[in-house]
Parts: sequence; structure tokens; C-alpha cells
Amino acid sequence: MPVKHYNIILKHGKDILESDGMKTEKICIQHGTYTVFDHSLAVTSMCISISKKLRINVHERELVRGALLHDFFLYDWHERSLANSIHGFTHPGIALRNAEKVFKLGKIERNMIRRHMFPLTPIPPRYRESVILCIADKMCATKETVSGFRKKFNKKLRRVHNNA
Repeated sequence: MPVKHYNIILKHGKDILESDGMKTEKICIQHGTYTVFDHSLAVTSMCISISKKLRINVHERELVRGALLHDFFLYDWHERSLANSIHGFTHPGIALRNAEKVFKLGKIERNMIRRHMFPLTPIPPRYRESVILCIADKMCATKETVSGFRKKFNKKLRRVHNNA
């Protein structure tokens, strides 16, 4: 999958992309048919695009690393369980704990991961990189979810058409 800004992502996040956690992200579905890994790359690329288009002065390394790790929860949240039913509220804290076990994080990356679900989680982001991540994550999640619905709808439409 071609990713815009891949060289910038690789420059700051090569160790993250090569981590065991990212291997786990490649087998877990996030939205529709997108894996958590695909989603993380898309969100990171969107963060870079937003900061460049709006000419927002950001800490590029922190922006990339926080965005790559924002969903580092490392489980399939689609499996039925009580814990997964509140995934939207709890996964930022889980992702942060997992990321801190493997990577050295600064205050910006920690805030990005912890606050990316605002306003679902009530405390707002503190840094411009965190705000950009909140927006990029919602944009990508919406696109991925709608894409999944569209694929299901088109599949049903083809089935109906073939049976007519």
C-alpha cells in the first residue's frame, strides 16, 4: 500500500514499524477491512499532511511517533468481551502503557496517545500535535468505516443483481 510521506515516517519511526507490536497490528482489524497497522500509517500520513497544508509548526519526530503508536493496544477489539465493549474509552491508556514498555516517549507523544480519543475521553489534548492526531484519527476512521460499509453494500447489490 503506497503511503504518502513514507520517507518522513520511516525517518522517525523505523524502529516502531519494525517492532513486534506492529507485527501484531498487521493481523488485527481496526475499521472495516483496514488493519490497525494500515490505520496507523494512514493516520500518521494524514497528520503530516494536515500540519504541512495548514503550515502548523510541529515537532515532526514526535508527531510521527505519537501517531504511529496511538492505537498500540495490541489486541483484537472485535472479539466479544466486556472489556472490548468499552474499547473506545480504554484503549488510549492501554496503548500508552504498551508503547512505554517498548519505546522511550516524551511528553508530546504520551499526550498524543492518551488524548487521541477526545471528546470520547473527556480531557482535551494539550499539544498541537495531539490536536492534529485527534482530527486525523477521526478523518481516517470515518473514511475506513464508510469504505467497509460501501464494500458490504456493493457485495449485497451484486448478489441481488446476480440472482435476478
